[in-house]
Amino acid sequence: AFDSEEPAPELRLAPGRQFRGYPVVDTTASTRERLVVLGSGWGAVAVLKTLDRDRYDVVVVSPDNYFIFTPLLPSATVGTVEFRSVLEGIRRITKRVRGAYIEASAVDVDFDSKCVLIEKPGEGRVWLPYDRLVVGVGAQSITHGATGLEHCHKLKTILDARSMRQHIMANFEKVMLPTTPDDEKRRLLTFVVCGGGPTGCEFAAELHDLLTEDLKHYFPQSVREMVRVVIIQSRDHILNMMDSVISEFAERQFARSNITVVTNSRVQAITETSLRYSTRNADGSTTEHELPQGFVLWSTGVSLTPFTQLLCQKLPETQRNRHAITVDTRLRVKGVADGSVYALGDCATVEYPNMLEHINELFESAHHADATEITRSEFSAFVKSATAKFPCAAGHFQSLERNFDYFDANHNGRIDRSEFRGMLEFVDAKLTALPALAQVANQEGVYLGRALSTLAALDADRSSDAEQRRRAEELAVPPFAYHHRGTLAYLGRAAAADFGEGQAYKGSNLAAKYLWRSVYWSQQVSLRTRFLLMMDWIKELLFGRDLSKF
Repeated sequence: AFDSEEPAPELRLAPGRQFRGYPVVDTTASTRERLVVLGSGWGAVAVLKTLDRDRYDVVVVSPDNYFIFTPLLPSATVGTVEFRSVLEGIRRITKRVRGAYIEASAVDVDFDSKCVLIEKPGEGRVWLPYDRLVVGVGAQSITHGATGLEHCHKLKTILDARSMRQHIMANFEKVMLPTTPDDEKRRLLTFVVCGGGPTGCEFAAELHDLLTEDLKHYFPQSVREMVRVVIIQSRDHILNMMDSVISEFAERQFARSNITVVTNSRVQAITETSLRYSTRNADGSTTEHELPQGFVLWSTGVSLTPFTQLLCQKLPETQRNRHAITVDTRLRVKGVADGSVYALGDCATVEYPNMLEHINELFESAHHADATEITRSEFSAFVKSATAKFPCAAGHFQSLERNFDYFDANHNGRIDRSEFRGMLEFVDAKLTALPALAQVANQEGVYLGRALSTLAALDADRSSDAEQRRRAEELAVPPFAYHHRGTLAYLGRAAAADFGEGQAYKGSNLAAKYLWRSVYWSQQVSLRTRFLLMMDWIKELLFGRDLSKF
């Protein structure tokens, strides 16, 4: 209401200019480099919130004109929070950097001409030139070979949350019809979650809260006793990306809540009224099961979207990962010669260096020239230099220093070459792909926003070749290093957090629930959403959840 700053001017087509059959957006009005950001998720928004103002001519392209606070989507499916409380308009965010926004999707990219083809269904296509391109378009659900996914819900957008909320209440209202037979009632009230990750577990917990805190006041006990919530997980534990202590705690909590957890099982097919899955037995055999269902949530991992698949196909020599775009430690897409294309978030995976490939160089740098073993003091000095050179592995090198005695197999206080090899094998094993978490995308976005600001400030020679510019950029910008700040999971009047290195928190009381809420409240992108969330939680506490079906 008090904002008097002018928004960015509208974009126009270049008169008479065409490229590969489509018009081109005019870029002659600005003298700054054009930064095109694809997507409006965690990574893209973090770039926009960190980028220095007036460094770039920024254009954001996304089919959704809002940012979603995805960790609270399970809460929105049952009315704990309202839909608009987890949304922030993307134009509010882009205005900070005086950027323009286009409601469209990217469908093609030309790396040689540095143009991205965007499309608004029913409105045609246009080429948008860029100097630097940030790809943060997210990912789509992976199928794992299952059929019938059109009968499932997926929880990635606010429309998904709205559809799930309508479906849940529609099932309960249909059960109350006198004409609905008991078998059909049991089917309608069987809610199946495919995937035991944070999203699936938190939805099951929120659904249990809805039943025990709100529906019990409005639906008879005979109906409530028919409700069944089932989580089907392919691994031997749910929340398998977290510490085993938390996985076991979650399973005990769900058992007390009468939520069925089926492990070592894989979904084969889903129909409109049933679900078929197979369970792997201890002897290696499998058993087929069929489960009547009235609601299925599919939450089992991510894969490439059509646009990111196309991008990878254009770079066949360097893009061989089937699930994500491969980027280097500075988030540059591998295979793009001038390093002008970046990717982050769920659609990207960082390719870390293989430490064993550097064993000769690292071992020689760690000890004196006339020695064949590394002393403890020499190893401490080596860790400092190695963390500076490989910041992505800093935490793992520091772990080696703390566990020096463990790797010192002969206990002589020195590390020989074979023991050093074991250390590097440990580091390589730990340098796995980063998980598809909001905090990963957020940290990548913060890093990239600062890196792009630094690059814009460089007084680089634009006439220099691509390799010279790449070297100058590498000197100015350090590699990306991910710092795990903990993974949260809400389990229904209980919460758990995994901070890594064996450190975990778990609590089964209201204090844990509100601690979980306070963390997400503090991570909101605006004062507006903080206020709305606070009001939603107060309303839920005083009046309960809204059970309207609309």
